[in-house]
Amino acid sequence: MLPWHYNIPFFCIFLCMTAGILMPLLRKGRASFYLTLCVCFTVTSLSAALCAILYTSGDSFTYQMGHFPAPWGNELFAGPLEALLATVFSLVMGLSLLGARRAAAEDILEPKQSFYHVMLCLLLAAMLALSYTNDIFTGYVFIEISTIAACAIVMARDTAHTTVATIRYLVISLLGSGLFLIGIVLMYGITGHLLMPQIQEEMLQIFANGEYTEPMTLVVGLLTVGVAIKSALFPFHAWLPQAHGSATTTSSAVLSGLVLKAYIILLVKVFYRCFTIEIIRSLRVTNVMFVFGVAGMLAGSLYAIREEHIKRMLAYSSVAQIGYIFMGIGLGTDIGIVAAIFQILAHALTKPLLFLSAGRLSEICGHEKEMYHLRGAAWRDKLAGVCFTLGGLSMIGIPLLAGFNVKYLLAQASLQNTVKMWIALLALAASSVLNALYYVPAILALWTPVSQAEQTPPPKNTGYRVAAPVLSALVLFLGFNSKPIVRIIELGLSLLKI
Repeated sequence: MLPWHYNIPFFCIFLCMTAGILMPLLRKGRASFYLTLCVCFTVTSLSAALCAILYTSGDSFTYQMGHFPAPWGNELFAGPLEALLATVFSLVMGLSLLGARRAAAEDILEPKQSFYHVMLCLLLAAMLALSYTNDIFTGYVFIEISTIAACAIVMARDTAHTTVATIRYLVISLLGSGLFLIGIVLMYGITGHLLMPQIQEEMLQIFANGEYTEPMTLVVGLLTVGVAIKSALFPFHAWLPQAHGSATTTSSAVLSGLVLKAYIILLVKVFYRCFTIEIIRSLRVTNVMFVFGVAGMLAGSLYAIREEHIKRMLAYSSVAQIGYIFMGIGLGTDIGIVAAIFQILAHALTKPLLFLSAGRLSEICGHEKEMYHLRGAAWRDKLAGVCFTLGGLSMIGIPLLAGFNVKYLLAQASLQNTVKMWIALLALAASSVLNALYYVPAILALWTPVSQAEQTPPPKNTGYRVAAPVLSALVLFLGFNSKPIVRIIELGLSLLKI
């Protein structure tokens, strides 16, 4: 009999999908909200327990789905890294839902709220599956589920802006999905397998014999470009600002903090478990990722500097932060990939904190989004002001915050690659300055005093007062004590190697 914890990955995915199926039976949005919240925190608890067990034992396992063994069946692969990602994804989704509950209740019509929570449950199931899957086609299936659910939570607000943003998001995202699917088809045609370990066996033999080098380079390129489009890497970011800027706050926090990263996690697993990271480096795909990552770091920040709409500014900031991830992978060193995944975790905590705080500050200013109209908002809700300031300083890279450790790890990684070292270090320095050029003015505007006549008592928001301090504490934890997380990432990456 399998140890009990082997069932956790499947149970968490199954729980999310079952809750999504049952959700439409709940007529009131309040009931579906609490059910979704319960699912998120149940998955968080189980995933945290799994992470502790696997990290302590230094082990990983493969879970067979159904009665069909490899290479015909379907499998999940779980190690401490996958369990850590599942913990963060479910916790942040639960906190995003809790922190922006008031905004969602105002933005989404009561009859649609239960269906909105259906999409959130399916989105969480998709992200868990993308983290745990050991089958590349299953990964594609959940990419599509994630795309549909993401479009639905953008459109849930039901305005002209969200409709246009959703259509743009869907069109560009399907282009990325199509390229990813073509890559899978070509890979299957060459290897005859869909399970990652069996694909790797064929890959090693193919490259040892010097066969199919050009087609496999094309496959890696298609998979990488497909994920780059879906994760809004520059210059494939055009859909992002409108989608995140016009959606309700929960949707913006989940999309920016979590959904974009789940696709990159699948790509990293494909690199390690299908091709091996050595083959990826030999194909020089990392060089292309490095160039586009650096370009994204700088371009995203330049766009954000010109933006006065606070949520669109945060969306452009996400384009820059995605650039950090691709630059880390593109450095072609082990510590570079560690830094990239640490950035995924840091951004998954910091950006939802910023979106929730921005949503709260906008709420107390009559739902204004322009920075001019948000002047002095931090004085009216000091918790939201402090949390936005904390998140902004972390994005800049101030020491003792999560963002600083990201840049420190990336700088360490760049020192191991003499060819890319100076470009990476200069890009990190320039990006930090550019980040400061839009976060510092925004923070100063929020704390600029305004006359008492313009102020009205802010409405209470208990959910935000719970969610924001938890996210802030986690951002501080990654800043003060990043070593345990780095060790989990390093162990998880070593276990991905077959």
